[in-house]
Amino acid sequence: MTDERVADHGGGGAAAPRDDATGRGPGGGATPAAAGDQGPREDAGGVAERIWRGVRALVVDDNDRRKEVSAALGLSFVRVKALIVVAGGPVTLRTLADRLVTDAPYTSVVVADLERRGLVERAAHLGDRRVKVVTITPEGAAAAGRAERLLNRPPASLLALDPADLACLDRIVTAVRRGASPDQAG
Repeated sequence: MTDERVADHGGGGAAAPRDDATGRGPGGGATPAAAGDQGPREDAGGVAERIWRGVRALVVDDNDRRKEVSAALGLSFVRVKALIVVAGGPVTLRTLADRLVTDAPYTSVVVADLERRGLVERAAHLGDRRVKVVTITPEGAAAAGRAERLLNRPPASLLALDPADLACLDRIVTAVRRGASPDQAG
């Protein structure tokens, strides 16, 4: 590794050393390229992977609200997820199992518990009495709404971003979720 320094574009601070062969800094992390530097560049797949790791860490590691929501509602998180799904409209047990990624017997246990608590109702499908349909009760809708508010509360670090950065991030996230490029997100 040569100790070639990379310009710090943030103003001030020491430049990070970079390995000429890989374009990566100590520990294998990418370093910013100096202006006019023709050295190795991180490929788009590597950048996308690094961004995805950062997004996952931001949501799953740094701002995971599952325990908070479960404690607030007195329900396991799979029950919270079931409430949120059912709050979107009546679903069959099979559809709910698919959405929760659980098997049918376990989904039936989850629904039975939510039913005992008065949060959902289960009834036979009008067209096929073997199929059970799960609907939300007013109490269940209130609980699902509370869960959504807690889960969707943005972290302080996101609220602290400049409005222009928020708008840019909104455009990019919208494009990624649609499967389009950010320029097509509108």
